[in-house]
Amino acid sequence: MKNNMFCFQCQETAGCTGCTISGVCGKKPDVAAMQDLLIYVTKGLAAVCESLRNDGKEIPSSVCHLIIENLFTTITNANFDKEAIISRISASIEARRKLSGCVRNTDMLPEAALWYGNESEYAQKAALVGVLSTEDEDIRSLRELTVYGLKGLAAYAKHAAELGKEDPELYAFLCRALAATLDDSLSAQDLTALVLETGGYGVKAMALLDSANTEAYGHPEITKVSISAGQRPGILISGHDLRDLEMLLEQTKDTGVDIYTHSEMLPAHYYPAFKKYPHFVGNYGNAWWKQNEEFERFGGPILMTTNCIVPPKASYQDRLYTTGAAGYPGCRHIPGGIGAPKDFTALIEHAKKCPPPEKLEDGTITGGFAHNQVLALADSIVEAVRSGAVRRFVVMAGCDGRFASRSYYTDFAKALPEDTVILTAGCAKYRYNKLNLGEIGGIPRVLDAGQCNDSYSLAVIAMKLKEVLGLDDINDLPIIYNIAWYEQKAVIVLLALLHLGIKNIHLGPTLPAFLSPGVAKVLTENFGITGIRSVEEDIELFFGENAS
Repeated sequence: MKNNMFCFQCQETAGCTGCTISGVCGKKPDVAAMQDLLIYVTKGLAAVCESLRNDGKEIPSSVCHLIIENLFTTITNANFDKEAIISRISASIEARRKLSGCVRNTDMLPEAALWYGNESEYAQKAALVGVLSTEDEDIRSLRELTVYGLKGLAAYAKHAAELGKEDPELYAFLCRALAATLDDSLSAQDLTALVLETGGYGVKAMALLDSANTEAYGHPEITKVSISAGQRPGILISGHDLRDLEMLLEQTKDTGVDIYTHSEMLPAHYYPAFKKYPHFVGNYGNAWWKQNEEFERFGGPILMTTNCIVPPKASYQDRLYTTGAAGYPGCRHIPGGIGAPKDFTALIEHAKKCPPPEKLEDGTITGGFAHNQVLALADSIVEAVRSGAVRRFVVMAGCDGRFASRSYYTDFAKALPEDTVILTAGCAKYRYNKLNLGEIGGIPRVLDAGQCNDSYSLAVIAMKLKEVLGLDDINDLPIIYNIAWYEQKAVIVLLALLHLGIKNIHLGPTLPAFLSPGVAKVLTENFGITGIRSVEEDIELFFGENAS
């Protein structure tokens, strides 16, 4: 086994085949190796948990939390801190050691559940257990597709747990599925079934998180969000964790410090509970990949609650803080486990010494079209569909990225016929949410449901429209799926859509490198998954002669 890295879990992987020298994301080979080992020991821990569950024993919640945080830590752009990852490896081995004493027959456990190497052996072991350790390319593809879906599922489960919402069935499935990726007796057919089952649990995880968020903060409502900058010092919060935002808002009351959202945190403005904070003033900047320019110009401290981190410039690295699963060497980390309080004093005091943000732009953007809000408008939307005022909905949810090919989504949005409405969630929206696309009978032509996990809202909307329009098949709806992806939370969203029976999804800018030709063929033949082409070709495909 070669010692160089191999990673192909994100859309920007080198040459659309795999990063082998250093990650396009900025991840170095030694960090990649430790992430590989963390996944390996987490699979071993999951196998022990699965054995104990089969014997009727309960798994401590602390172990379940460790598993979901380990998976979240390895999502693209979340954690670049080698020492933090090593600490997780050691903690996972120790947790497994404590649990293994209760296993009746350790002879039935896989090697990953029995390895107890010390830190001096980590690098050598990591070189043997990475992605390429599975030789059969179809088996490898299906195992990795499952693992990447589980990473996204774990991220959503972690956010829900922060708000006190947990589902033992989700944790049990995570362990069972992780253990299954170690089982050499499973066929490609078995693993394909596991992939689809992962999508089913993805739906459950997104529903759980939706419930957690709305019970804590209310249902999102239509909101205009300022994109300008104020005159007071500020803190910029990025990522996805609403509980972190809530704690930060509480601790910054009456301090003279304003709070701004960035990228995937923008939808926080749509929740009623956060509108009571007058110092929660707006959104600053765009999608994650513009951090180097925008964080430099912000002037104050930045809190990364999750991915996506771009390796920071020296000009602002001392202002970049991380928390939760996020981490970057040389940046200060705010500690606090799942559900635990966090102390943001250092961040706040830092902000007081900084200048106000430099203004990037003026105006507002409108969002808040999650399922509860859209269903409140159901009568007018259904009437618009029946009258022909709205010919098609186009789901353009997903992720943004830095490659020039992403301009496709801006150009596609501009080229859409004026009787179409875009349904979006995730940071993909930054490619078109500031375009002036107008309205149809008072319905904005871009309906932003929120973060990537709020893609669940788009599924709820689709299922409700199917019911109201009296259709037998969800695929008979006037909905086109043209989805951009980047990382593993988009993978679980895709698997969730497949579980719901949605077909003919167009995925871009490229199909995942981790799909072997054989697995890609199965997805194409059974679900109609295809890649994107040129804007002109796709508009013609979707609308034909009625494209204008």
